[in-house]
Amino acid sequence: MGKIVSMQVLSPEQESLIRETAPGYEIIQGKAREIDPGTIRQAEILLGWSTRYEETALDPESPLRWIQTRSAGVDTLPLEQLEEKNIMLTNASGVHAIPITEMIFGFLLSHTRYMQASTKLQQQRTWKKPGYNSLQELQGKTILIAGVGEIGTETARIAKAFGLKVTGVRRSGRDVPHVDQMYTMDGLLDAVADADIVVNILPLTDETLHIFDEKVFAAFKRGMFFVNVGRGQTVKTSALIQALENGQIAFSGLDVFEEEPLPADHALWTMDNVLITPHVAGDTIRYDERVFDIFLENLKAYTAGRELPRNLVDYRVKY
Repeated sequence: MGKIVSMQVLSPEQESLIRETAPGYEIIQGKAREIDPGTIRQAEILLGWSTRYEETALDPESPLRWIQTRSAGVDTLPLEQLEEKNIMLTNASGVHAIPITEMIFGFLLSHTRYMQASTKLQQQRTWKKPGYNSLQELQGKTILIAGVGEIGTETARIAKAFGLKVTGVRRSGRDVPHVDQMYTMDGLLDAVADADIVVNILPLTDETLHIFDEKVFAAFKRGMFFVNVGRGQTVKTSALIQALENGQIAFSGLDVFEEEPLPADHALWTMDNVLITPHVAGDTIRYDERVFDIFLENLKAYTAGRELPRNLVDYRVKY
């Protein structure tokens, strides 16, 4: 009998659905830090991943065949070793589309509609209007989405509701709904030059490490907005700070950073034109539910001997 080990606590209904889908399997569940390493060594299927079990999961005698992660990014997993062992890897891409999209527009509206400044004034019990002609609107601006996967596609859909022109950058250059113009990664400099807002949702790969550097920030329109909800390491922080200080970037909403937690003495904390959140953009009360939906769809295919249909990671491109 094969074993399915879930590092996500399952509801009775979810456990029942797994039993119906994979009747020949034993189900073991619990929080990641509580599961015995010996149990991980016996797993054929893992729902969830923890670096604490990396050596155990990669044991030469392990029957592990498939890992369904609870994260969209897989850059922290031992991808080369997993590929060598022919272990299939599926991620949680799509789980974050709604909460991250809402966070993106929360960042933007907090600046254009004076909400970030008003929050600080509220703490001081100060009534201070900025002047009617200093408040901006999103309508009519051009938003560039760097990394148009499921999150970027949802962001593009909502952007249209705000009356934004939408451009995108993606590795394939393939068109998606609601994006008016798509660029390949080679066109990033041209793309940012035409944008009023740049939203970074790129995954971390060898190609995207520090892709937002001095050269790219210098190509930005002066006074534009920059939001990062992708990976902290895709942005060269020193270059970002310089662009914020010299006015190339008027406002930045940042949820991810090269170093996390962001050190208390970091320069970004003191910048009035920066809004910081502690890597929570993808969090939602519906997270576990959505991860399970992906897992169950894949499990149905796995038990039927078919290719996994949702979010199968391509080890060549690392996502």
